Amino acid sequence: MFNLLNNITMKPIALIISVFIGVLSLQAQSPKMKMTTNIPQSVIIPDTIETRIGNLYFNDGFPSAETSEKLKDYLVYNRAVDVFLDEMSASSMFAMRNGLQEMGITKSNQMAIFETLMDSKALWLTANTETVYATNFLDLKTDKALVIEAPANILGILDDMWMRYIADVGNAGPDKGKGGKYLILSPDYEGDIPEGYYTFKSQTYGVWFIVRGFMVNGDPKPAVDNIKNNLKIYPLSKASNPPVMEFKNVSGDSHNTIHPNNYEFYEELNKLIQDEHPDAINKDRRGRLALLGISKGKPFDIDEKKKQILNEAALTGAGIARSISFDSDDDDVVYFYDDDKTWFSAFAIGNHEFIAYEGWLHRDARTMFMYNATGITPAMAIAMVGVGSQYAAAAKDESGAYLDGSKTYKLTLPANVPAKDFWSILLYDSQTRSMLQTDQQYPSISSMAKGVKQNKDGSTDVYFGPTPPKGHEGNWVQTVPGKNFWLILRLYAPLEPWFDKSWRPSKIVKVN
Repeated sequence: MFNLLNNITMKPIALIISVFIGVLSLQAQSPKMKMTTNIPQSVIIPDTIETRIGNLYFNDGFPSAETSEKLKDYLVYNRAVDVFLDEMSASSMFAMRNGLQEMGITKSNQMAIFETLMDSKALWLTANTETVYATNFLDLKTDKALVIEAPANILGILDDMWMRYIADVGNAGPDKGKGGKYLILSPDYEGDIPEGYYTFKSQTYGVWFIVRGFMVNGDPKPAVDNIKNNLKIYPLSKASNPPVMEFKNVSGDSHNTIHPNNYEFYEELNKLIQDEHPDAINKDRRGRLALLGISKGKPFDIDEKKKQILNEAALTGAGIARSISFDSDDDDVVYFYDDDKTWFSAFAIGNHEFIAYEGWLHRDARTMFMYNATGITPAMAIAMVGVGSQYAAAAKDESGAYLDGSKTYKLTLPANVPAKDFWSILLYDSQTRSMLQTDQQYPSISSMAKGVKQNKDGSTDVYFGPTPPKGHEGNWVQTVPGKNFWLILRLYAPLEPWFDKSWRPSKIVKVN
């Protein structure tokens, strides 16, 4: 009841009067006994409480039947909102795997590859258009130990089904970009562990593996050939005669890898719980799911009323995630600059586990990331000069208004952008958090793009709008009237001026 009272919104005077009347009523109805003492008002619940969920009625502390039902429904709703915010990482992984399976990627030795890059037809959370993606899911339930032979010069990530970091592969991994053999073990693996591998154990049977290869002079083919010729995945038990790798080119394909924002969220979460290792998550998390009807080995069979509550909770959770993401009040953690609320990132917190500077889990930073991105690695969060990548997002112009596709904006990147490899800016749909779908196949611009012009001082002006400003066509990315958008600035192999903040992008200025 203490937690409920903490959530009550009442006019202070009404609360005082209600409590006072309740206490007088109790004193008037209850005779003074030999053991009677003065009861502090703070431990007494009044007969009537005005709350954000309506009036609550009690008789000497006992809830009425109507109040009891209302509070139980509220508890289901409250728990379901928390589950949405805390478990969206799992639902996101499930949706990613489901999207790949629908494209025929169902085995550990099969990989989807974007041979001519990913474009906006693919619904992926904040993917990019500048690197070659290749991805699949390892099945550690079928094969308890899988080997990955990694090519040189790639960026790869291994995350489990709750998007918990397992390992980096490639440039940010232990092979340091030279290539090497990785051994990935299931959570219940009990066999011998041979030498000669970079060995990691997963907490889940499913493991998401994604690789990024780099274009050469704007050409993706060298990266594609490197991946297809040198990447191998096979069971440890078949190391002497591994199965042939199968690559499927999915560039230009329309497919969805984004989790739902309604009741289906809980259905997918239940499917994952049934499929996964029983200890994939701890008892506390399992308990919160069980109270919603999601338990391993049991059917997820709830009545229509509870389904409606969960549907509302998912939509509310999605709304909260959007408020946290695009209108954060956390000046100390998610914004890069004290005097500018343009540029933000969940990883501005400085680590991939979302631990705040004082040592506690920053759930809002985690929500911001999980709702808008896929793939956890320290290489995106820790300050590693010349290694990995760094990200800064923006959803508002210099006035604090959300970016509007019917208007034209200008962003200035000062000279000497601190990226050893390259920089890019990509526009995203405010609804799907995927690439903005316009007449342009790739809604992005980068230092590798042809036609991008610098100013005389070495700075670069980038324009966003429905039509290109005259004379700046090569520095323009198209937007859609009637649709909001946001963007991400990426620095590949970021340099020290990014980390010490001696270099910083401008605010986004409306020019018409």
